[in-house]
Amino acid sequence: MWGRKTQTTQKFNAAKIDTLVGRHTQLKGDVKFTGGLHVEGLIEGNVVAEDEDSILILSENGLIKGEVRVPNMVLNGSVEGDVHASNRVELATKSRVTGNVYYNLIEMAIGAEVNGSLVHRKGGKPQLEYKNAGAKAEAAADKGGVVHGV
Repeated sequence: MWGRKTQTTQKFNAAKIDTLVGRHTQLKGDVKFTGGLHVEGLIEGNVVAEDEDSILILSENGLIKGEVRVPNMVLNGSVEGDVHASNRVELATKSRVTGNVYYNLIEMAIGAEVNGSLVHRKGGKPQLEYKNAGAKAEAAADKGGVVHGV
């Protein structure tokens, strides 16, 4: 149990990187990718993976200013925006997220920082949609929220 790697962990750690955003590179605009994306520079825009096997690796000096939607990610840099991981997210020691983190599986190291909410989404499925406004209002009330326009 302790110290043994599962098949999923081994596959996750042996990710193939197809694209590198270098340390002194700045991209402005949305980035869509497949495979592996390694970011050491700055991306000002949303980062979206287009297949279920994709992985995003954000290095210690990397910064993403926008929403991130990928199945798998390893974060050790900073994200200013919401993070959506349909499969797995690893928040390393120097990771900083200013926004909500939506995850199926999460690994968080000591020192990692999330300035927002951690929201579990089992199986990477989207949050339930309510059939009627009454159910929506009840759900918001259960969470202490307010629903307008009901």
